[in-house]
Amino acid sequence: MKTAITELFNIDFPVIQGGMIWCSGWELATAVSNAGGLGLIGAGSMNPDIFREHVRKANAKMRGKFGVNVPLIYSQADDIMQIIMDGEVKVVFTSAGNPKTWTPVLKEKGIIVSHVVSSQKFAVKCEDAGVDAIVAEGFEAGGHNGREETTTLTLIPLVRSATTLPLIAAGGIANGRGMLAAFALGADGVQIGTRFAASKESSAHSHFKERILKTMEGDTELVLKKVIPVRLIKNEFYSLIKEAEESGASKEELTSILGKGRSKKGMFEGDLTEGELEIGQASALIDKIMPVSEIMHNLVKEFQIARKELNKL
Repeated sequence: MKTAITELFNIDFPVIQGGMIWCSGWELATAVSNAGGLGLIGAGSMNPDIFREHVRKANAKMRGKFGVNVPLIYSQADDIMQIIMDGEVKVVFTSAGNPKTWTPVLKEKGIIVSHVVSSQKFAVKCEDAGVDAIVAEGFEAGGHNGREETTTLTLIPLVRSATTLPLIAAGGIANGRGMLAAFALGADGVQIGTRFAASKESSAHSHFKERILKTMEGDTELVLKKVIPVRLIKNEFYSLIKEAEESGASKEELTSILGKGRSKKGMFEGDLTEGELEIGQASALIDKIMPVSEIMHNLVKEFQIARKELNKL
């Protein structure tokens, strides 16, 4: 498959693995890259020393053939960026912040930069900032999300009409049919998180992976809108947050309830009761934990079958 995304990143298939916190370590990133896509290390849940070790291990296995996702709101983002520029990282995906902050600096180092947006307005700002590609992430996505609550079906055509940059669709895509739909909407590639979170190579706790398989339609919801909107599986922690929001809790009160380490407790340590379980709506489409190689094979096969079916219309 050849698209603007495969050419930009020199990959076989236009599939980017989402850089999810607590799920996207070096093993997942290198497995996706080895299978023909682009794997990302999720730096948002790593302190600088741990991140440096993940980069070292990824480079030992696939010299530079992977990327890194850096949420710009992360308190140690500056340290992470320095490690990136000092090491052999060729691709950086930034999110949750102003793309102008780091894009020029990274590009001076010869690094390919993509930025994640949730609206047409911010996509235009990305182009002004000089990024190489844009990830447009719809409301269906897991983890931190846009306040606009624009679905992928609407967002991709809006962003496509506003920019000619290579465009990656994200949010709600977990199989080949979803991938084909993203192309029909104007995307050049897809970013997939939830499906890879439930892979054998994911660094998520096995309890969390099994919970993903049990998640049905309607079992996730976007909450914490006064703090930073995030899509969660409905559990006891979710209920605590939901009740506080409905009673009119302030941003400060919600932040206090959230506390520290909730996402690590849920996704990395496997506490399905008190932990924060971030996952997308596409979890309802997943019923099996598989190795990355099988996931990628299925994605491409399903894409090809769906495309042939449409050609008959």
